[in-house]
Amino acid sequence: MLDLSGVHLPVATPFSDNGGLATASFMSNLDDWLSHDVAGIVVAGSTGEAPLLQDAELFTLVELAADRIEEKRLTVGTGGESTRVVLDRNRAVAERGAHAALVRSPYYYRPAMSPAVLRDHFLRVADESPIPIVLYHIPKFVDVDLAPELVGRLVEHENIIGIKDSRGDLGGLGAFIEACGSNGQVLVGSGALLYAALEAGAAGGILGVAIIAARSAAALYRAWKDGDHARAGAMQERIGPLHDTIVVGCGIPGVKAALDRIGLYGGSPRSPLPGADDAKRKTVDDALEKAGLGIAKV
Repeated sequence: MLDLSGVHLPVATPFSDNGGLATASFMSNLDDWLSHDVAGIVVAGSTGEAPLLQDAELFTLVELAADRIEEKRLTVGTGGESTRVVLDRNRAVAERGAHAALVRSPYYYRPAMSPAVLRDHFLRVADESPIPIVLYHIPKFVDVDLAPELVGRLVEHENIIGIKDSRGDLGGLGAFIEACGSNGQVLVGSGALLYAALEAGAAGGILGVAIIAARSAAALYRAWKDGDHARAGAMQERIGPLHDTIVVGCGIPGVKAALDRIGLYGGSPRSPLPGADDAKRKTVDDALEKAGLGIAKV
């Protein structure tokens, strides 16, 4: 089984003034993110504005990331509304160097997405995918429930290696950990819960806040791994408010504004998402200052 332990960064997608990919900025950001002690990166997650990307752009980002990833893990969001689309994307990103696919549930025809339909969808994807599958549970954006019982059955498939849970609920995360047992790895999506999730048995996290505070998030995991719970707790106290205030409170516009403030390239979200207004920028600046981060890279 591909080891997913540690902190993974769901990287932002930078866009140029004309709305296209800002590939040079993407590469520059990657060099900074990958300089930290992280397990890997995730291209085309929610923080990467996955639903707003064309497939050709997705594949370009994967090629660029694969050129830099070296020994770290490259996971790619490939979720779609049809089983066929997901399979096509999985094959394409595997050919370009991805190590795993992060696959959300189909949701447009939500009333039809019964546990049996979801089971059949994910099992066919797993059967035919050339790379392992990580299930993606994010009810905030995809209003389709993945019950722990279903997840427990799905991870019995050798090509479904775990789940990312972005609910921000420690009890629900614990239910996934119990359901997966030794068959699957659970990754937390809330930066406010990383320390508690590790204590509960999670393998690590895919954390939007970690692209703002990569050093601190990686230090938390390393301290926990080394048994230095005081330092792990201190790092959690640093990144937790950043998650709550910027990632949750301000969304993609706030995350990108924060990247600009710490010396990386954030830029504007892709239309129709709006950019950060003055109020959000002030919120971001205040949160960074309270965390002791200012405009220095963290």
